Amino acid sequence: MEFIDLPPMRKAAGTVRLPGSKSISNRVLLLAALAEGDTVIEALLESDDTRVMKQAILALGVEVATEGAALRVSGCGGRFPKLDADIFVGNSGLSIRTLVPAIVTSLSDSDNPLAAVRLAGVPRMHERPIGDLVDGLKQLGASVEWLGKEGYPPLALKPALLGAERISVRGNVSSQFLTGLLQAAPLVARSKPLVIEVEGELISRPYVEITLNLMERFGVIVQREGWSRFVVPAGQRYVSPGRIAVEGDASTASYFLAAGALGGGPVRVVGVGRRSIQGDVKFADALEAMGAQITWGDDWIEARAPASGGLKAFDLDLNHIPDAAMTLAVAALFADGPSTLRNIGSWRVKETDRIAAMATELRKLGATVDEYPESLTVTPPSRLDSAVIDTYEDHRVAMCFSLATLGGPYVRINDPKCVDKTFPEYFATFAGITTPVPVVAIDGPSASGKGTVGSRVAAVLGFEHLDSGSLYRLVALAGLRKGIALDDEAALAEIACTLPARFEGECVMLDDADVTEAIRSEACSVGASKVAVLPAVRDALFWRQRAYRQGRGLVAEGRDIGSVIFPDAPVKIFLTASVEARAERRYKQLIDKGMAANMDDLLKDLRERDDRDSRRAVAPLKRSEDAALLDTSEMTIQQAVDFIIGKAAVLRN
Repeated sequence: MEFIDLPPMRKAAGTVRLPGSKSISNRVLLLAALAEGDTVIEALLESDDTRVMKQAILALGVEVATEGAALRVSGCGGRFPKLDADIFVGNSGLSIRTLVPAIVTSLSDSDNPLAAVRLAGVPRMHERPIGDLVDGLKQLGASVEWLGKEGYPPLALKPALLGAERISVRGNVSSQFLTGLLQAAPLVARSKPLVIEVEGELISRPYVEITLNLMERFGVIVQREGWSRFVVPAGQRYVSPGRIAVEGDASTASYFLAAGALGGGPVRVVGVGRRSIQGDVKFADALEAMGAQITWGDDWIEARAPASGGLKAFDLDLNHIPDAAMTLAVAALFADGPSTLRNIGSWRVKETDRIAAMATELRKLGATVDEYPESLTVTPPSRLDSAVIDTYEDHRVAMCFSLATLGGPYVRINDPKCVDKTFPEYFATFAGITTPVPVVAIDGPSASGKGTVGSRVAAVLGFEHLDSGSLYRLVALAGLRKGIALDDEAALAEIACTLPARFEGECVMLDDADVTEAIRSEACSVGASKVAVLPAVRDALFWRQRAYRQGRGLVAEGRDIGSVIFPDAPVKIFLTASVEARAERRYKQLIDKGMAANMDDLLKDLRERDDRDSRRAVAPLKRSEDAALLDTSEMTIQQAVDFIIGKAAVLRN
C-alpha cells in the first residue's frame, strides 16, 4: 500500500489560496448543464468528484469545453439530449444524489420507451443509502429499478410521466437528498408549483443554503417556510448567468485554520471569508470557542494559537458543519480535557462510517474515545503516539489526521492519494505552511567519531541526541535484565517500542542508570547481534528512533540514519576518516580505559567491518548524494563540531 510519512511539525504559518469548493463546483456544473445558454465557470475545483460530474453531463449529451483556465458549459435548456447512458459516479455522494432527480425529469419527456440511464459507483457507493431520495421521486411518478440491493446504488432510471404537486423527504439522513429534489424541481413545476416538505429535522442546513443561493444565481427563486417547507413556483427555468466564479472550499479551509490554531500561526486562507455562502466557514467560530485567535476579511480568514497557548475542550452541536467537524475531532487531541462532538450521525453514511473510522484512528494516537450512534467524546492523551493511519478511501480522514503532527508524533498516512477526491495537492500545500522539527543526521563508518561529535553538536544546538547504534545493545541489555530469551521476538519488540533510553552528552542512560559501559559488554554485543535480526524489533526501533525527533530538534547519528530513518533531514553529514586515523583513536580510547589493545588487530577489524558494511544487501554503508562529506583524518573534534554547526546554521530560523 502506498503511504506518506509526515514528520513532527514545530510550527505552522503562512498563506493558502484555497482550491474551489467541491459543494459549489458540482452544483454549478449541473445547473449550468440544465440552464439555457452557455456558462463560463471560473476557479472550478479539479478533483475526482468534479471529474465524475463533468463526465456524467458529457455522457448525457451536454457540451463542455475548456476556455483558458475556465470551463464553458453549453446548457441543454432543462432536458438532457442523451438518455441512454451508463454513468460512473465513483464515491461522489453529491453527484449521484443531484444527478438522479435531474435525469428523472429529462426522462419524463422522452418519447423513447426504451431509454434508460444507469448509475453505479465504487463498492462503498453501493453501501450508501439513496432510498429516501428515490421515495421522493416515486411520489412524482418516477420509474426506478434497483440493480442490486434495494435502497442503494446501482440503479436504472426509465421514462415515466411526472405529475404530483407535493412530495416529502426525510431530513435527517442527508441534506443532499433535498438539494437534488430542489435543483430538479423547476424542471417539474412547469405549469403548477411544486411543494417539497421535509419530515423531521433537516441536517446540514448550510449546504441547502448553498443550493438555494446558486439556484437564484441561475434565475430560480424558491419560497420557503423555515426548514420544513419549500415551494418552487411554476414557470421558472434555469438561465445562464454568463460567468460564475467558484469560491474557495470552506471545508478544506478547516485543515489550514486548525493548523494555525495548533501550530502557532498565523495561517491565512484566501478564498472564503465574511462574504462566503458556505456554512463551513463557521468552523472558525468553533476554533474561536476553543480559544484560537480568529480574524476575518471579506475573502479570507486567519487563525492563530490562543494567546494563553492552550486550547480549551468543547461540547458542540456540529450538525451544521459535518464535514469540517472531522477536523475538530483531531483538534480535540490538543484540548485541555475531554471534548464532545454532537449531532454528527450523518457521518455514518459518508465515504466511510466516519464515526467508527475517526474513533479507531484517534485511539492509535493514544486518545480515549467514546463512540455513540451520533456523537464522539475525545479525551486527549498526555502525549500523542506516532501512528499509522488508515484512511478508508476517505479524503477527509487523510487530511485531518495530518494535523496530529503538530503535536509531536510521526504520522504515516496510508493511501494518501485518496485526497484526489477533493484536493490532489493537499500534502504539498500542508508542507508549504508547516516547519518540521529539524534533524542533523550523521552517518559514517565504524569508529569515525560519530558519537562524540554528535553529542557535542547536540549540546551546542540545544537539540535532542540519538545514538542509534546503542539501541540494539540497549534492547539486549533490557531483555537480559528481565530474563527474556533473546529469541522472544514479541517480548523484545515490546521493550523496543517503549525503550526508556536517553543520551546525555557521551553517556547512555537506561531509565535513570548510566549503562554506557554495560552495553559494551560481550554479552550485550552478542545479544545485540541476535535481536538485530528480529523483524518486529527492527520495525519497533525504526519508530522508536523517529520518536526522538522532538522539541527544538534532533542530532541523530548511526547506521542508515539519513537514508532510512530520517530521509528528509535537512542537514546530512557523512563523517569519515582514514582507517589508520580511526584505528589510532580507538587504540587511545582503549588504553585510556586501561584495556589491552593491539594496533594491527584494530586495523584488521576496522577494514573487515568497512568491507562488510559496504557490501550489506540492505542499505549498504555509503555516502548519500545529499550528504556533506566530512573527513576528520586531520581534524580535531572541535573542528568537526564547528563544521557541522556551520552546516546547521540554516536550522536556526
